[in-house]
Amino acid sequence: MNYTLITGASSGIGEAVAKEFASKKHKLILVARSEGKLQQLCKELSSSYGIRTEYIVADLSRVDASREIFDECQKRNLQVDVLINNAGIGSSGEFPDNDLNTELDIIQINCTSLTALTHLFLQEMKARKSGTIINLGSLIAFIASPYMSVYAASKHFVKIFTYSIAEECKPYNVHVMFFSPGLTTSNFMNTKATNNAWGKSLTSNAATQTPGQVASELSMAFDQKKAFRISGIKNRRIVMLTRILPLRTIARIFSRQKQKQMGLIKS
Repeated sequence: MNYTLITGASSGIGEAVAKEFASKKHKLILVARSEGKLQQLCKELSSSYGIRTEYIVADLSRVDASREIFDECQKRNLQVDVLINNAGIGSSGEFPDNDLNTELDIIQINCTSLTALTHLFLQEMKARKSGTIINLGSLIAFIASPYMSVYAASKHFVKIFTYSIAEECKPYNVHVMFFSPGLTTSNFMNTKATNNAWGKSLTSNAATQTPGQVASELSMAFDQKKAFRISGIKNRRIVMLTRILPLRTIARIFSRQKQKQMGLIKS
């Protein structure tokens, strides 16, 4: 049976995307760490939209998690026609002061697990000559961002990786999209690694969208078979402005602004 698989589906953008695709009668496989939240969401979506839902409990910070997800889909005979790599984590602060394990988890979840899931499910899509992969990036993928250095680098990786495989997949009728939200009103900035003075400094006065708004734009881009989409008019304008300046210059300007805000240098 054909399913849409969404990682990081128990809250925030992932949960909103699950509801959006459920409203369009997609059968869903929801992946996250919290079994209780997944069970509740599956029950809610099945009841509200009359669709079939499955869930897989997995921690994508574990090296073997992607293979376990793929194998479980095979075991249950669940054909994944749409893969939405939404799961991601971040951190904020001065890199040498941040927790090293958290920084490495960012790379594992945002880059390594995303790459592994894409590779595993893409093999079947290529053979069938059909399917869609959507990799979620971030507005930060278009700039250099001191004080979110590893997170920014991880999203640059996702951007370049997705642009590249999108072209590889065209001869096989597999649609690949890079979708970039900006700052979203979710729990992303409320974790131990992000809910700190630096995190508040980095997000102050930033334009935000709700998870529902992001999910609606993602769904529309999916229907239109876009290869690339930035969520939100203000975010699209920001990306246009970043094309004027070199990344190194943007990093320097951004860094000085935040250093002044944090009192590390004088105005």
